[in-house]
Amino acid sequence: MNAPLEAAVIKQHLIDPEICIRCNTCESICPVGAITHDSRNYVVDVNKCNWCNDCISPCPTGSIDNYRRVVKAKAYSLEEQLGWDVLPPELSGAEIAAMASDAGADEAVAVYEPEAQPAADPSGQSAFNSAQYGATVPPWSAAHAYTNLYGPKAAEKTVTATVTGNLRVTAVGKEYDTHHIVLDFGSMPFPVLEGQSIGIIPPGVDANGKPHHARQYSIASPRNGERPGHNNLSLTIKRVLEDHSGQPVRGVGSNYMCDLKVGDQVQVIGPFGTSFLMPNHPKSSIVMICTGTGSAPMRAMTEWRRRLRASGKFESGKLMLFFGARTQEELPYFGPLQSLPKDFIDSNFAFSRTPGQPKKYVQDAMRDRAADLAALLQDPNAYFYVCGLKAMEEGVVLALRDIAAGAGLDWDTVGAELKREGRLHLETY
Repeated sequence: MNAPLEAAVIKQHLIDPEICIRCNTCESICPVGAITHDSRNYVVDVNKCNWCNDCISPCPTGSIDNYRRVVKAKAYSLEEQLGWDVLPPELSGAEIAAMASDAGADEAVAVYEPEAQPAADPSGQSAFNSAQYGATVPPWSAAHAYTNLYGPKAAEKTVTATVTGNLRVTAVGKEYDTHHIVLDFGSMPFPVLEGQSIGIIPPGVDANGKPHHARQYSIASPRNGERPGHNNLSLTIKRVLEDHSGQPVRGVGSNYMCDLKVGDQVQVIGPFGTSFLMPNHPKSSIVMICTGTGSAPMRAMTEWRRRLRASGKFESGKLMLFFGARTQEELPYFGPLQSLPKDFIDSNFAFSRTPGQPKKYVQDAMRDRAADLAALLQDPNAYFYVCGLKAMEEGVVLALRDIAAGAGLDWDTVGAELKREGRLHLETY
């Protein structure tokens, strides 16, 4: 009785391991938990995927947008996918017919595509899914973003960049170490926009003897470079020195990057990202909400606005920043932020581990400014950007929901508008 369905030809949703940069966007946004990963690959469970396609647009590389025609009973398992270095080739009609025969049918039946189903909450309650409000389109006035100029499937596999600066940007601590690193691309074209990211390929091989996969880092400098007029950019990279048990740890990518010296060369792929982009409209307002190294794209946006202001091209748009860390000492760029004019940027800090002080998180600081944020939620020229650890995302979006409700606004309507108009962008990891 089950033979026809088991012999149905399906388009199995797969992730290309060659160009995936393991940014975790797809897994974090999938509403049904169909995407998982190990130390090397991100993979899709054919038995869970409901074809909602929520993961397609946010993927910075396009690696998520891949399919293979297979017979349902012979679909690629998670174990098979985790072992791939490249996608398998497309199957011929004869190969698919042979698979159908193995599945107990005389021939493959018509292509079967399941309709997307809403995510089910095991508790039977309607769960709050903050990711559903994140925009997958850029602001209407954003500049055009170039992507995948260098990478496994581009004409140039990588581009070589030279380190021209490596500066520690947090106070010395035993648990963390955050650096501001400047890379120069010389004569090789590498156009980027605020909000985009790049991939760095650490040298050497992993425990399995395979080359390390690329590590993704958000760009911390504006479109005309860390040093204006030069073909360079900057990154904000934090390495963790101790785990929660006090044991020393050394991440492959972050350790490699933070130890770089001026003159060293690194292999870069990218750039990536087409939606987490700032508006170009000079009267647009920007609300930036971040923690830790999630400040990188916010620094880029702030610096671009600062340069526009210095050139006389900045108009009336507002900049609001909500920046969280455990302590002031762990907050990157704290000193430079303090020196920015108050009429240029409205900075709000939240520290959760200040001795003798109650814990305060970015969502608490947002609620303190509820009246201002409520007005911006209703402003079609106001854009919200959230970047940092995944754990902060839900609290931030819930704060926006509560702020909207406190102003008499219907969050379902507001949230849908923010997503549709490219006004709320979530980039958490």
